[in-house]
Amino acid sequence: MVTSFILFLGVFVIIGISSVLLSRGTKQDYYLASSSVPPSLVGLSAVATNNSGYMFIGVIGYTYATGLASIWLMVGWIVGDFLASTFIHQRLRVATEATEQVSFSGVLSEWGGNKDRILQIIVGVISLIFLLAYAGAQLVAGSKALHVLLDWPLWSGAVIGALLVMTYCMAGGIRASIWTDAAQSVVMIIAMGTLLFFGAQSFGGPGAAVVEMQAIDGFMNWFPNDLVIPGLLGGLLFAVAWSFAGLSVIGQPHVMVRFMTLSDSRQMWRARLWYYVWFTAFYAMATGVGLLSRIYLSDPGTFDAELALPTMAQELLSPFGAGIVLAGIFAATISTADSLVLSCSSAVTHDLLPQNIEKPSILKITTGIITLLALAWALLNKQSVFNLVIMAWSGLASAFAPLLIVLCLGLRPQRGVAILAIFTGLAVALLWRYLGWQTAVYEGMPGILAGLATFAIGALLNFSKPPLIKE
Repeated sequence: MVTSFILFLGVFVIIGISSVLLSRGTKQDYYLASSSVPPSLVGLSAVATNNSGYMFIGVIGYTYATGLASIWLMVGWIVGDFLASTFIHQRLRVATEATEQVSFSGVLSEWGGNKDRILQIIVGVISLIFLLAYAGAQLVAGSKALHVLLDWPLWSGAVIGALLVMTYCMAGGIRASIWTDAAQSVVMIIAMGTLLFFGAQSFGGPGAAVVEMQAIDGFMNWFPNDLVIPGLLGGLLFAVAWSFAGLSVIGQPHVMVRFMTLSDSRQMWRARLWYYVWFTAFYAMATGVGLLSRIYLSDPGTFDAELALPTMAQELLSPFGAGIVLAGIFAATISTADSLVLSCSSAVTHDLLPQNIEKPSILKITTGIITLLALAWALLNKQSVFNLVIMAWSGLASAFAPLLIVLCLGLRPQRGVAILAIFTGLAVALLWRYLGWQTAVYEGMPGILAGLATFAIGALLNFSKPPLIKE
């Protein structure tokens, strides 16, 4: 197991380091790969970054606890993601070229012309806080897998993950991240497919496994049993709410920056094709493994549900196969963690400091410091991977998605309205989670709608001077 795990990690490291051969030694290259990445790599990298340890650890743990009703996370997420991408992604890539900015915050603050420094700082600070929490969650996910499969201390996986992230980012910046993401996405889907196949075979095939699942009370219900609004209405609301989780991808700097690196905005449809084919296949297999884990590990009270996948891998597969799964989990966590760290680094060097930093050495030192902060967050973290990722995901989406939607509509809100919308959406999402209402409706839905409502009210009451205008 250790041999295959180390083998795959070694391959990833070599791929990441080799990217330095194309490095141009500029900030534009370090953070955006000089906008020269082909559609296939953009799509695969975005998949690996989006899926992360959340999919291997968080989603499978949630499916283990919830049952078939978790399928609405997959359906809603993919549908919402797809609808948002048809309207947003290409416009964001065009705006990136027009503004010549290297960060998500920079593009939002200079969309259509005049740069708004205060807005850039606010977006940068919020990005830094939530992306650090997100990065910490990825390192936690990797450490849990190593703990189960190799019996290593929980802290060791986080430390190894941080070292790998630092290696990639120091080598070639986002190009190293994208190259390794593409390789990692292949290992991730092989690992999940392997476990799905052997898991189903252990029960005599998919049909026999479904019979076993049906014997668990409520496990095969179409909607969760603990909905605040019972029945079909509550179930539909649950599904629609999770479509906002997919739409929330447009508020994630670490994912959207992948599409900002595309070599030609007219090729966005190719990048999206790679992305959705790979994403749908991987999410479907992850949900299947989560369902199988409940009948294979039948006593939910004896272990952490988020350890279901690594536990199954250890018991079902050969040491070499378990090593592939472990490499897949680690690949997922690292592919997202390095993206998050680079986005945090760009927030500091490009958005927050009074003068833009251009020296590659300072960019890399900043990246190293950010990695250490993410590691500290992981070591001190007490929340589940699922909860931490969803909190960060919904917070970023509620803050930034409404502004990005409005900008893509060709409207330019005044700074005050934009800032008010950012904090209104974020506050609503955090309050929703604090009150525990996310069990009924994903908090990103009311957060995003609150942000959009703020823009609409600002236009109607003429809070903007001038009001929202066409670009």
